Amino acid sequence: MLPRISEQLMQPEELMDNDSPHTEALWAMVRPHTGEQHEVQPTSRGNGSNVTAIVRCEHGPVFVKACRNQARGRRASMVRERLINPLVRAVSPKLWWHAEDAEWTALGFEVLEGRSSDFTPDSPDLPAVIHLLDRIGGLRLPAEAYDWPETRWNRFAGDGDAKLFEGETLLFTDVNPDNFMIGKGRAWAVDWSWPTRGAGFIDPACLIVQLIAAGHSAEEAEGWASGCRAWMNADATAIDAFAAATLRMSESHADRHPDTAWLAGMADAARAWAAHRGVSERSR
Repeated sequence: MLPRISEQLMQPEELMDNDSPHTEALWAMVRPHTGEQHEVQPTSRGNGSNVTAIVRCEHGPVFVKACRNQARGRRASMVRERLINPLVRAVSPKLWWHAEDAEWTALGFEVLEGRSSDFTPDSPDLPAVIHLLDRIGGLRLPAEAYDWPETRWNRFAGDGDAKLFEGETLLFTDVNPDNFMIGKGRAWAVDWSWPTRGAGFIDPACLIVQLIAAGHSAEEAEGWASGCRAWMNADATAIDAFAAATLRMSESHADRHPDTAWLAGMADAARAWAAHRGVSERSR
């Protein structure tokens, strides 16, 4: 997730992950890449990773993202992020190195000078976000992505609709304000944890739901999405099917975690979008 600097500085041996009171083994494993580690700044976000931190070290600052090597863990997403990085560096931070042993897998990225984007109405960040998403949609599909078909919406799709989500476009899918960083004169998409291959309209569609959740009307959100070529070239029937599937998915997630406010908010946003497209009844 977004490398946001914490106000509190810690020495490497003091940083604690979600599973263990110490991470000395991790810092020892990456030391050949970092050199002497002067201080660690844990980031305020990093969902899905045991450790996310900016390390001030002998070889320069580096953003470290690490997960434990465990069965049913996050290693698969770390592998995808490592493999995709050389092909998305025009729109994302550079991966300097990766390291792995029996206990940890870690990625070391360049540290960006920027901030989280703002998706709210009248935000000055929106043109940059749209331009970045459009650039992502135009990237060459790497060979690795042929084995990464997008299927997460399939079980929520109507009969035969899942085929409408297939395609040959590289998808980012993790569209949210924290994953679009705004810097001086440029923007980046960060946290490529689960890139997939599918229909090009899916990323703009994911943005629409996020924009509605941030306060836009469905019509306004679709207006912003029209700045993406993949959206403008999409079949309306496929978009309708995806809106219905997104509503089913969002409602399912919210129902499973009734105390999680942001999931309820996303379900409300998906409901508003589906109603705008006249497909609300398909979710029932």
